Parts: sequence; structure tokens; C-alpha cells
Amino acid sequence: MGKIKSFIPILFTLFVIVLFCVKRFFFLKFYPPLCNLTVFIVFYSSLFQKETVIQRFARRFGDKLEKPAWDYTRRLTYVWCVFMFINLWLSIWTIFLPDNIWIIYNSCISYVLIGLIFGIEYIVRIILRSMKVI
Repeated sequence: MGKIKSFIPILFTLFVIVLFCVKRFFFLKFYPPLCNLTVFIVFYSSLFQKETVIQRFARRFGDKLEKPAWDYTRRLTYVWCVFMFINLWLSIWTIFLPDNIWIIYNSCISYVLIGLIFGIEYIVRIILRSMKVI
């Protein structure tokens, strides 16, 4: 049953893609904002817990989180919250724009921005580790 549960998000996403291709339902444009909202809620709500989502990921991948790294990952969670909030509102805004703009932003630009944040954070982390800051 555990293996089936892991495929549910993938199957749901494929269902939405097929449904969007077959019928151009307006409400399907709300799928990216719902995904962005979900990720934002997960990151934001973790700020009120003892350990943020990023701190959990770091610990699971075997990183030892000393005080500076602990603070860095908490600040990084704030960065992701701000980014996801902005991305959420941009994806909502594109719903009411022409379809081409909605498609370009939600299927390309938002993913490029996510990749840029991952890449920049990775470079910053390498620099901070080489300087023995974290």
C-alpha cells in the first residue's frame, strides 16, 4: 500500500494534464497556485515548529547541524517562504492573463526560478562551508 501512495501525486498530476489537454477548463488553471500554496503552507508552518522542513532534510541527508548551520537553514526557510509566496501570487495573476502567458510562466519561468534559487543556495552553502561559517 505504501508504494501505491507514493504514485498518487504522480497519477493525479497526469490526470490533470490529460484533462487540461482534452478540455480547456478554466478551473484547471488553478492547479499551479494550489501546488504553490501547498508548498508555501508546508514551509511557513514549519517555521513555528522546533525544526523547519529544510532542517529535517539536512538532518536526513546526514548533515550535522551545529548552531550556525541550524540558524542558516532556518533563515533559508524564510527565503523559500518569501519566494513561494511571490510565486503563488504570480501564478494566480497569470490565471487572468492570456493562455500563452499562463503557460509560459507556470510551465517554464517558475521552474527556472526554482532552479535558480536551488543553484544560488547551493553555491552560497559551498562558499560558507569553505569559509567554515556553517
